Amino acid sequence: MKILVIGGTGHMGKFVCEILKERGHEVHVGSRNGTAPEGMTAVKCNSSDINSLKELKSAGYDTIIEFPGFIKNVYDVFSDSVKHIIACGSLWMYGAPKAVPTPEEYQSECPFAGYAQRYTDMQSIMTDGKCLFTAIMVPNVCGPGKIPLDCLGDRDAELHKALARGEKVYLPDGPEALVSPCDAYDLATLFVLAAEQPEKSGNQFFNVGPADSAVTMSELVKIYGKIYGIEIPVEYVPWGKYKNEISPSIGHWWHFYAHMSPDDSKARNLLGYKAKYTICETLERAVQWMRDENIL
Repeated sequence: MKILVIGGTGHMGKFVCEILKERGHEVHVGSRNGTAPEGMTAVKCNSSDINSLKELKSAGYDTIIEFPGFIKNVYDVFSDSVKHIIACGSLWMYGAPKAVPTPEEYQSECPFAGYAQRYTDMQSIMTDGKCLFTAIMVPNVCGPGKIPLDCLGDRDAELHKALARGEKVYLPDGPEALVSPCDAYDLATLFVLAAEQPEKSGNQFFNVGPADSAVTMSELVKIYGKIYGIEIPVEYVPWGKYKNEISPSIGHWWHFYAHMSPDDSKARNLLGYKAKYTICETLERAVQWMRDENIL
């Protein structure tokens, strides 16, 4: 199968390209700088620029996988010339969950304008029907190649150094939200399974998650304590103080407000998805990568 992976040099994209190549597909790696690993074809493109995409329309791709988030442009250009388009979404697009684990459906208004628009675009594409379309909704992305979620809802290497030193972590008091760090390798596996089974994955939303389900933020701190070999103290503070003073960015405190616990049973039942790594294992892999890269 001839597959174009737009964003194929990014974190998840690299894993997708590697797995596709291992499974014998003709992999074309789309990126702004036009580079690709050995054995893959480099394609210079930018999905935010529709003219850049139009130059590739005659390339004869069977499937296009798009990571950067400009799926409407990709669909508008390629829907009449490819069999299958696969988009990367986020569990946050559903809004704050009303059910946990969260199924593949709208929950409440998404507070992030960009995510909300992309979700609307994907729903519209799904009903348009010019070609098969699949949206894969990912939770917190983790694993080698990316600084993992820290305990303030960010991805800050300095905060991980503080965790490794055993410095105090502040968490909001009261009921705790769940979080599901998922290894990029496992996420990539579902994109590949969807590409290889278009008759099953087409015109579907799929959630994807780790081998286990989800953990609270308190448990996340304990996992990091185990990984770093040190006891990390926790102080619980009122929600208002946490939100307004300790972690005031919504992109950070939303991790402590809205559960991120995907119901990935559809992916398992329809496509045979089976995650390889637990949350603890994927965090260990991410921390080891930081050590290998001298980030810690």
